[in-house]
Amino acid sequence: MHIEPGVVEGTKIALSYGTALLAVGVLAKVSYESIRQGGLKQLLVKSLLATLSVFVFFEVLPHHPVGVSEVHLILGSTLLLILGVAPAAIGLAAGLLIQGIFMAPFDLPQYGMNVTTLLVPLYGMNMVARKIIPANVAYKDITYSQTLRLSLTYQGGIIAWVAFWALYGGGFSAENLNAVATFSLAYTSVIVLEPLVDLAVLAIAKAVGPLQSSRFFEKRLFEKAA
Repeated sequence: MHIEPGVVEGTKIALSYGTALLAVGVLAKVSYESIRQGGLKQLLVKSLLATLSVFVFFEVLPHHPVGVSEVHLILGSTLLLILGVAPAAIGLAAGLLIQGIFMAPFDLPQYGMNVTTLLVPLYGMNMVARKIIPANVAYKDITYSQTLRLSLTYQGGIIAWVAFWALYGGGFSAENLNAVATFSLAYTSVIVLEPLVDLAVLAIAKAVGPLQSSRFFEKRLFEKAA
């Protein structure tokens, strides 16, 4: 879902620095909470796993430019369920930055917009997960309906942010509105596909016994909430 170069230019791009700072501020908060619960080493290992996963998602999985952005299978809900919100957020931010530095330097001016677009919906999805997944249910046992709602929250948030940046930068011309609509329509396919990936990954985690004793996966993956 990279915002294409030129969508937001000039002084307007300053807004993205502000939204990115807010997103990073929340990241600092959830990271601190994660360290309190599991320690720094656990957070670092899980964040490394998330970063490597995000880099693979961005570079290896199919992605196509559509309208004002690109359609990616980001698997944000998968990262959240398997590794937790803080490692997922760090992985998304770090993976995006690594890709920009080494693979797509032309995307670096849009980093603030892109990191905002990825992280803010992640935080929203984490809040939704707390509400729709009962405390007596481990993540490995959630249903397709629940994973679909998580995907709707995350991918819907990404679509909303991409539309905001496109309209903020390019206005409400017929051409720009058409580009936004084209991207939004294409991106809805991810909303349907991602829950199936989530359930497949959760099924693998459930079947592989040794994973349940690992400290480097989200505690809620195998256990009920405390």
